[in-house]
Amino acid sequence: MSGIPSIQLGPIDWTILVLYFSFVVGIGVVLKRGMKSSTDFFLSGRAIPAWIAGLAFLSANLGAQEVMGMAASGAKYGMMTAHFYWVGAVPAMVFVGVFMMPFYYGSKARSVPEYLKLRYDEKTRTFNAFSFAIMTVFSSGISMYAMAKLLNLLLGWNFNVSLWISAAIVLAYIFLGGLTSAIYNEVMQFFLIVLGFAPLVFLGLKDCGGWTGLVQRLNLVAGSSHNLQGQAYAGGAWVSTWRHMGTPGANPMGVEWFGMAMGLGFVLSFGYWCTDFLVVQRAMVAENETAARKVPLIAAVPKMLFPFLVILPGMIAIGLTYKSGQTGFALPVKGASYDYDMTIPLMLKHYFPTGLLGLGLTALMASFMSGMAGNVTAFNTVWTYDIYQSHIAKDKSDSHYLWMGRMATVGGILLSILTAYMAVHFNNIMDMLQLIFAFVNAPLFATFLLGMFWKRTTGHGAFFGLLSGTAAAALHHGLTVPIGAESLFKGGWIGHVLHVYPSEMAQNFWTAIWSWSTCFIVTILISLATRRTKSDEELRGLVYSLTERHAEGHLPWYKRPLYLGALILLVALVLNILFA
Repeated sequence: MSGIPSIQLGPIDWTILVLYFSFVVGIGVVLKRGMKSSTDFFLSGRAIPAWIAGLAFLSANLGAQEVMGMAASGAKYGMMTAHFYWVGAVPAMVFVGVFMMPFYYGSKARSVPEYLKLRYDEKTRTFNAFSFAIMTVFSSGISMYAMAKLLNLLLGWNFNVSLWISAAIVLAYIFLGGLTSAIYNEVMQFFLIVLGFAPLVFLGLKDCGGWTGLVQRLNLVAGSSHNLQGQAYAGGAWVSTWRHMGTPGANPMGVEWFGMAMGLGFVLSFGYWCTDFLVVQRAMVAENETAARKVPLIAAVPKMLFPFLVILPGMIAIGLTYKSGQTGFALPVKGASYDYDMTIPLMLKHYFPTGLLGLGLTALMASFMSGMAGNVTAFNTVWTYDIYQSHIAKDKSDSHYLWMGRMATVGGILLSILTAYMAVHFNNIMDMLQLIFAFVNAPLFATFLLGMFWKRTTGHGAFFGLLSGTAAAALHHGLTVPIGAESLFKGGWIGHVLHVYPSEMAQNFWTAIWSWSTCFIVTILISLATRRTKSDEELRGLVYSLTERHAEGHLPWYKRPLYLGALILLVALVLNILFA
């Protein structure tokens, strides 16, 4: 990385960056006067319009792991990365909007762990609160690492100084304005990301000779040893989604169709979108239940189109790298492979002139801010309500919990800085993120699925199921490694390797499958062996069969969540077929 010269920003670039950071902190200053209660700070007073909450729902997931990580995955795995959208996001977003938001919103739970307390018991809630808090700290750390690496590479700033500066800016606007500040910044960041990256796709495609020229370049990449595994694939392996998934060795991601459909399409996807408080929190702030159900559906529409904005640059980058002598662009080498995380920063540097470069850098930094802020606001809520209030300081005043929320923001930022240094061991931050989700969200989804649709599920079953699922993830990860693994962070830490996967992502998918399956089976067995402690009346509004359905017959069809969801799924199916 030291061999890559830093760039010089012009006055207009610095002006754009300074204006952005001033505006970000300014929003927090303006909103501080409205933070009078803990509900205002943690849940925005539940008064956010559906369209704003919908963009925040999407933008909270549009952090560094999305923009930088998906571009890196586009270079590393090709068009198969689109599965994270058309298979691994949209169906789950429809499900959470149509079926799960009535439970979350109707129960008036302030967090996902609090819902688990209402449905099961305190120990289940506490286990999830701690595991989720750890996950948000890691996710926020990934965003901090990515931003510090960007500032180090492009501007020549010291990595450690860059890390602390980015942390300080996020701390400022969340500390002042709470979740509302994060949400309004996320909406602004959404538009910045679109405006900043659309020209990058256009210029990159033009350099490749359009889509046809890009396909020709990527077919050369697939047919050579100029890729991650050092082996050749059939033509089209980098530009198709389903065609080469008969066996793991036939595609760059190293996943067969079952691992993709079950590991990503079901376990990781539904586990993230349906149970991760980071995104669910954005829907829970909507002004009413109908608006809350629409939030994920509104977000699903632009989500379907994002592969063309964030994956294409990665595909373009690896295509240009293969013929670097002709294009002047090449990804740097990291270890035995490429440093895929540098895809977006280097393309910004390669293509954008002064002015446009300032906009592109601002868009990239906005994505990092979005990822950090989303995780930190989720962390401070879960820590304050589900850990501190429940186990450390009960029956304190509301102002005390508001103070603790601000202190938790500081603590979450500091812990995130520590985890940022762990991301150095991965050449694609998306690989690290999906590994974290396999440990936390995969077993949690089994717990939610059984709890919402089977009233016989007990608190003991849920708790020991979660414990077993997390342990199964750790065991699988400790006994397997991806090919070419260079650190214990990627597995094999038990000391005996039973299986070597073709890629980190393949290992992640199967870790998630083992985790979910173990939790699902153990929860059922223990629930059957233990008696229910909650009556049907106590479970009303928490279990599907015991929840009253709100009539929507008076609404036109295009305003009903069920019909909107069906239409979105149809469009996603068409995209899967077109790029199969």
